[in-house]
Amino acid sequence: MPADAQITRLKPRRTDIRRENERAILDAAEKVFAEAGFGGATMQLIADMAGLPKANLHYYFATKEDLYRKVVQQIFEIWLDAASSFDDAPGPVEGLGGYIDAKMDISRTHPYGSKVWASEVMHGAPVIQDYLETTLRDWTNGRIALIQHWINEGKMRPVDPRHLLYMLWATTQHYADFGHQIQTLNSGKPLSDRQWSEAKASVKDLVLRGIGAI
Repeated sequence: MPADAQITRLKPRRTDIRRENERAILDAAEKVFAEAGFGGATMQLIADMAGLPKANLHYYFATKEDLYRKVVQQIFEIWLDAASSFDDAPGPVEGLGGYIDAKMDISRTHPYGSKVWASEVMHGAPVIQDYLETTLRDWTNGRIALIQHWINEGKMRPVDPRHLLYMLWATTQHYADFGHQIQTLNSGKPLSDRQWSEAKASVKDLVLRGIGAI
């Protein structure tokens, strides 16, 4: 095989390995930070959880803070993707309804990321305060303007958009942050697919009826 062809075949493989390692590190870090907090987590503990040598972590993330910020950024970007239901939505039924569906799905698939975010904010956001003051503020202001637009068009009751968003965050993320409590009250079992569907439908009905959108 020509040398150039061999190099071409190796490059994608190296890219795949890098991607797999980063995913393993981030998944492990998300769980460790959620359970131990930033102060209690160590790079060695995260490496052990990921099944990788500690040196690999420092190859991808120079410091624990770099890794922590990436975990926080990742969950926020996932939440931003969930908010795409707002884009070009004709009204609150489609926009808010789709947002609730997506946020609750994320609480089911990324519970540790939500817990990391909640813990960070409850401790005064010592690591990501700059993120709150820029990215989160800009995103929130944009959603407030859109909800106010729906109010002005008479598509929902005149409620305070900011507090509506706070309520949506608290409700949807409750299923991640207090997952153990929910499981305990569910006879010690995780919610089934049917129960998750029922939960999403109930939350959407309560919210959309409450704001007069349906």
